Amino acid sequence: MKDIPFISLDQAVVSMDQWGLEGRPFVFICDYKGEKVWCGSEEEAKKWGISVEFNNYPSHTYSGEVQFEKSPLSYKDYLAKFYQVQAGLKRGDSFLVNLTFPTPIETNLGLEDIYIHAKAKYKLLIQDTLVVFSPEPFIHIENNRIQAFPMKGTLVVNEKNHPEDLRIDAKEQAEHATIVDLIRNDISRVAFPIQVEKYQYIEQIKTHSQDLWQMSSLISGELMPHFRNKLGSILKAMLPAGSITGAPKLATMEIIEKAESYDRGFYTGIMGKFDGTSLESGVLIRFIEKINQKLVFKSGGGITVFSDPEKEYLELIQKVYLPI
Repeated sequence: MKDIPFISLDQAVVSMDQWGLEGRPFVFICDYKGEKVWCGSEEEAKKWGISVEFNNYPSHTYSGEVQFEKSPLSYKDYLAKFYQVQAGLKRGDSFLVNLTFPTPIETNLGLEDIYIHAKAKYKLLIQDTLVVFSPEPFIHIENNRIQAFPMKGTLVVNEKNHPEDLRIDAKEQAEHATIVDLIRNDISRVAFPIQVEKYQYIEQIKTHSQDLWQMSSLISGELMPHFRNKLGSILKAMLPAGSITGAPKLATMEIIEKAESYDRGFYTGIMGKFDGTSLESGVLIRFIEKINQKLVFKSGGGITVFSDPEKEYLELIQKVYLPI
């Protein structure tokens, strides 16, 4: 990965705007802070060991045994960070903070094995470095129309739970409503008029142990004339993704920086593909990275003043899984 010729988001915007105007296909990856971006053709991506797939679910099931162990941080350590974030929320610095942590894991599958067999909407492999199997869209652009699909709200699928529980839970409602409002505001920078087409719809996400329900909404708008086909400029106006920061963005990112005390890197960044006509992109969550020859799974969740620390800690752990 150190040999990949990354550029800054500002530099990438120039190329992506031009390619959008020309109708030239390209793929891209962008880290959380917009400091490392790679963009180019799929053929060029493969030369650098970058593979991407969109909505390409494997038709076969992995036949071998999946060994998977996780070693999350202690509840005591989590609690210290949780209360640090809560202090910012109670001061009114933020309404919602997406707090994340790295979890060491061990598995008998390699990064490429996971990439090949994982069932997910958005998949990314950077050879011998990281793999992503994300269920979360970022933005979709087609025919001068932009759509966003903020995902907030997670619940384990079991006999005791029902998907409707997500919609009636006060904390989940507050978290989801905050993100929908934030994404509406982000889209308003590039589009008008704007509408919420679907609110709080629920999808079931497969994992290697127990499935999860996730709650999303669909927001759309008509691109303003000066943004049409300016794909890089649109992405820059929308980044970082609101669902993985919180609201308001700048103040919340300061809280995140102080509380997390680790480098997210490409985790919670975005990936995308332009086919010459439409742009599809996803958020880089469900993320495994090789660090010093060890595997680390980065995961997290949204914290509000209503959050129960035990439930949030459990959600953090539940999101460490393989969709195989």
